[in-house]
Amino acid sequence: MNKLSFTTVTLLSCFAISSCSQDLNDYSQHKNAFDIKEYFNGNVTAWGTIQDASDVVTRRFCVELQGTWKHGDGVLAEKFYFDDGEISYRNWHFSQQSDGHYIGTAEDVIGEAIGWQQGFAFNLTYTLLLPVDGSTYEVSMDDWMYQLDQNRVINKTAINKFGVNVANVTLFFDKQPPVKGCQ
Repeated sequence: MNKLSFTTVTLLSCFAISSCSQDLNDYSQHKNAFDIKEYFNGNVTAWGTIQDASDVVTRRFCVELQGTWKHGDGVLAEKFYFDDGEISYRNWHFSQQSDGHYIGTAEDVIGEAIGWQQGFAFNLTYTLLLPVDGSTYEVSMDDWMYQLDQNRVINKTAINKFGVNVANVTLFFDKQPPVKGCQ
């Protein structure tokens, strides 16, 4: 196969793969709206894994979240407990905009995160400063949350660098009383 043919096939394959990705409008017909202000208000605990690009689990973690909202503005304090003993923190500040979407900021987020909701789904995209082995990388995060019921949400996140998937995160949130912590 010559270089031009190989390039054409590669580009068409990439286009075909990317055109098959989900769209938030796929969830517009679902009547039960996922209200992040309601769900992430108070204490929530989540358990998750980080998978490399081959889908091999490289880390496991638990995160305790404390959310407070006033009108359309909220703070979501997160404390992560990793299986290797690392503990880290992130403090999100969210503001709901007049058209319904959310703008979010955090210490390790470059610029603003943008979030949209449709039906039971919420999509949040942002650029994260990700520390790995003493270096810090700018990666694109594509967070998809799906509310299963009033107490449970599942979250799948694609972590991309230069448009290439380098890792994935899977999380399960639970706020069923009594809310269990990580310890």
